[in-house]
Amino acid sequence: MEFLDPKLDDYVVRNTDPEPQVLQDLNRETYSKILYPRMLAGHYQGRVLSMLSHMIQPKRVLEIGTYTGYSALCWAEGLQDGGVVDTVEINEELETMIKKFWEASEQAHQIRLHIGHALDLIPQLDGNFDLVYIDADKENYPHYFDHVIDRVNKGGYIIADNVLWSGKVIEDQPDHETQSLMDYAQKVHDDPRVSNVLLPVRDGLLVARKTI
Repeated sequence: MEFLDPKLDDYVVRNTDPEPQVLQDLNRETYSKILYPRMLAGHYQGRVLSMLSHMIQPKRVLEIGTYTGYSALCWAEGLQDGGVVDTVEINEELETMIKKFWEASEQAHQIRLHIGHALDLIPQLDGNFDLVYIDADKENYPHYFDHVIDRVNKGGYIIADNVLWSGKVIEDQPDHETQSLMDYAQKVHDDPRVSNVLLPVRDGLLVARKTI
């Protein structure tokens, strides 16, 4: 579902910074070679993620769901000096493509790829995070939150993508994935450790800031 009139959407994109060349190339190759290319963050949302990263200036980012590596590059753009993005991807077949474009970027040395199940890998990562980005299997969003909330520094952020799920969250009989996203939104909203705002950016970004 497109939430904006196409002409208005075009206006928004025209008045947003262009993608860096490496992201343009990655965008094109994802659409030409990968199944379900709409899972890619893409131009506009990628610039939103980059802007958020520059505003937050994280030292440590955890991304759950790498896909072809586009959003990891966006998060890396705003890292502090010496900062790093740890990103987890379950599909090992994407690794070659991911690394190909990372190696062509200026941020290659700041991104670490971990292949496997996020719920298994997260406990193996040392330290805490300034920002966690959730963009993986929707049924596990509530579990991902539980796994990371105690690892997020006070003042840090948990940002979840696809929380509007093409508008399905307001349907009368939500399917299992939709219900999981609705449960996630309610879980975050009710948690006294965070403040939150749901942004209707593309398919919805739920931004939670840890306050305790």
